[in-house]
Amino acid sequence: MLKISQVTKSYGNLKANDNINIEIPDKSVALLVGPNGAGKSTLLKCIMGLLRYSGEIEINGLKNKSVEAKRIMGYVPEIPHMYPLLTIDEHLEFTARAYKLDATWRERSENLLKRFELDDKRNKLGGTLSKGMQQKLSICVALLPEPNFILFDEPLIGLDPYAIKQLKNIFRELAESGHSLLISTHILDTVDELWDQVFIMDHGKVVANGKKTELDRLGKTLEDFFFDVTDNSLTDVKPNLAINSDFNLNSETDVDIVSEQD
Repeated sequence: MLKISQVTKSYGNLKANDNINIEIPDKSVALLVGPNGAGKSTLLKCIMGLLRYSGEIEINGLKNKSVEAKRIMGYVPEIPHMYPLLTIDEHLEFTARAYKLDATWRERSENLLKRFELDDKRNKLGGTLSKGMQQKLSICVALLPEPNFILFDEPLIGLDPYAIKQLKNIFRELAESGHSLLISTHILDTVDELWDQVFIMDHGKVVANGKKTELDRLGKTLEDFFFDVTDNSLTDVKPNLAINSDFNLNSETDVDIVSEQD
């Protein structure tokens, strides 16, 4: 389980994340959606321990900055950062050595390279890769250690249609095998069938969250829910979404969509 409690990240007077509270259970796919500048990438970096912040973040009861937590976490950043003088193969070998993986990593590496059409480019240097190739390699590096909990920050940007299809298949496979995923995106239609829970961010806050089962019951799509929340005031949102549902109002703008059975 990922548990985020009262997390705030400030840059001077600007609160990029403002008192974030989120819980994501094991074996689930959660989405983090919102407009550009909402604070999604900042929150993912806080979860990975890459930024200083106030509050608490735990992964399966472990402090997120601990070595034990980092062993079970994977991260695909929005902007890939490859070593310019390492080849594609060497990036994967470096990852395997860093995580002290057993010999089975080579078979997983070959499978990932083939799925993302990088197997014939394995000797290319990181500094010569296109944006799309860097994104593919970043995904391969994150998946190689077989982490239990994986963060994806806008993972579909820069990918060609074939790679997008492969990544969506991987999302399904990971979810079915019991992994937990947190996917940050603003391309809603590409993930509309791939999630269990969604958190909508705006101006540094989580302003709404909902479960797919409940939205399906209401006849709402992810896109409907997103625009109901972000395009309207709370007085507009509640009548649109509260049919046969209960709402917990945490502030003037925070909405939780909760089924009557919860």
